[in-house]
Amino acid sequence: MERLFLQYLDRNDVFTRMTLSRYNKSLWRVLVILFLFAPFCGANRLSAQERKIQNRPYLDDRVWHYGFLLGINIQDFAIANRGLPYINEGIVEYWYADVPTYTPGFSVGILGEIKANEWLSVRVIPTMHFGDKKVMFREQRTGKFTEQYLKSTLLSVPVDLKISALRFNNYRPYIVAGAAPTFDLTVKKGKELLVKSADLMLEIGMGIDLYYPFFKMIPELKFCFGLKNLLEKNRSDLQDPSLLKYTNSINEVRSRMITLTLYFE
Repeated sequence: MERLFLQYLDRNDVFTRMTLSRYNKSLWRVLVILFLFAPFCGANRLSAQERKIQNRPYLDDRVWHYGFLLGINIQDFAIANRGLPYINEGIVEYWYADVPTYTPGFSVGILGEIKANEWLSVRVIPTMHFGDKKVMFREQRTGKFTEQYLKSTLLSVPVDLKISALRFNNYRPYIVAGAAPTFDLTVKKGKELLVKSADLMLEIGMGIDLYYPFFKMIPELKFCFGLKNLLEKNRSDLQDPSLLKYTNSINEVRSRMITLTLYFE
């Protein structure tokens, strides 16, 4: 089916083909992450066959919980292209932008959690996300392209609502959702693409509390979606006016991120 669809497309539209290939690879990456995370969730079902001695049985009776986190992240941009022509000395060009590949980064932070009742708790998680993104601009007709690397140091302060199942033995799965004000501390000007430093991200994820004799470990998978258009259209920072064509080729830029995190409490 994909082969027939590609034949239907313009054979010279190399950038479109690259985008479709990228999304297929992205889907496989997400499936691999979910596959690696699945054994943690399945452990609870297997252990439900018999009761075992609980580690730290009164830990969840505390109102306040503290900890720290280590994790990896994959940062991305969802770019909406305008598809408008750029005329340079009588030559018409059509520029399109996308993020063709992903580079894993790492995350560190601290956890503060307050218990509301047996199933609900509120978490505040100041976190630093270190990573980078590669944005490729490609001219549709000629295949000319240019690349820009954007290194990001994101300061994020998520406020999440955690909804937990009942604990059985030493496992307790949960889901989490919330919002995270986010600030990029390393925005650089004078390049092809300039993004705003402030964003608000919507978060949704799942995890499982694992109780050990001396600590609790919490693996968590979370998906983050930026709600603001980060594209900076006022490019007074540009010294080379020809670079403005890259900004004008884009309608909006929204951030996205996947995090796989280990919390220790």
